[in-house]
Amino acid sequence: MVRAGAAVAALGSLLALILGVSRTTLAMARDRHLPHALAAVHPRFHVPHRAEIAVGTAVAVLAATADLRGAIGFSSFGVLAYYAIANASAWTLTPAEGRPPRIVPVVGALGCLVLAFALPLTSVLSGAAVIALGAAAHGLRRAFTRGQSQGR
Repeated sequence: MVRAGAAVAALGSLLALILGVSRTTLAMARDRHLPHALAAVHPRFHVPHRAEIAVGTAVAVLAATADLRGAIGFSSFGVLAYYAIANASAWTLTPAEGRPPRIVPVVGALGCLVLAFALPLTSVLSGAAVIALGAAAHGLRRAFTRGQSQGR
């Protein structure tokens, strides 16, 4: 009974993550950080259908080929890092923008970081490596596009 409940809870969490990541993919595609084809919104249902298909396919391939415990740990680290960044971003809001009391983003960011680094070491290392690779790729892309625009 506990296993069935855990499986249902995991599937619900996975569905929520897929939908959230597909909308992040949509936003990144609109800003040209990902292929612009992923920025399409379905004309009838008003959902980012291409991004959802891409994210769903990536999750299915990962689930079929990787150790699920490792994938869950890696995903947990990524989500907690994402939320820590969101909390840090809330610190920059002004009162006119609806900034919460300063303690809220501080406690939120610290809580996310404590939980992220309490995960198994392989999850932390693989998650940190992917974030570092993404940051390096972003930095290289910015330098390359800046160099192109200055060369014109």
